[in-house]
Amino acid sequence: MLDVSILRRHYTEGVLRDEDLSAHPMRLFEKWLADAINLQIYDPNGMVISTVDSSNQPFSRMVLLKNYDDDTLTFYTNLKSRKALQLKENPKVCALFPWYMLERQVMFLGTASRQSVMEDLKYFQSRPRGSQIGAWISHQSTHISARAVLESKFIEIKEKFKNGEIPLPSFWGGFKIEFHTVEFWQGRENRLHDRFIYEKQQGVWQPPKRLAP
Repeated sequence: MLDVSILRRHYTEGVLRDEDLSAHPMRLFEKWLADAINLQIYDPNGMVISTVDSSNQPFSRMVLLKNYDDDTLTFYTNLKSRKALQLKENPKVCALFPWYMLERQVMFLGTASRQSVMEDLKYFQSRPRGSQIGAWISHQSTHISARAVLESKFIEIKEKFKNGEIPLPSFWGGFKIEFHTVEFWQGRENRLHDRFIYEKQQGVWQPPKRLAP
């Protein structure tokens, strides 16, 4: 067994001070997202989505942020996937952006709901053709006997739609997370990390509060 207790390092990449904060959390989020993109880290728009099943068992997985505004974050998935079915039963969700190279993370708490089919279609048509085919062939979270099943189905769907546009699958679409809490974390030396939390009350973002690390 590997001894992971000895793995440690000092966090020295940055600081998060009161004067760095913004009145609306998305202004700081945009700045940090731009930093992650400019650094060319892998999947700067990758976010860990955590949901809970009917027995209160949490599940987490990485998805890609594909749109956002001042109130919502948007991601796409198979509507029969485990995460989608769990969100149907319990729409409460946590989204975490783990930007390790920057020693930063941002956590959003909120509620997920389906967006419109027109929004689904607009984004689907912007995807690469291979990704469109992939949405058709993967019955996400179901058991398959071998990878060859996927590869064979990919060839089948590619041939089926070779002469025209690939239609939007009825079982694929986007969720919008309407968030009410955003927490920013910046690693600091001696584990004295900077943490600030924004909370929305009665539709208004309250001034951010510093949290103990």
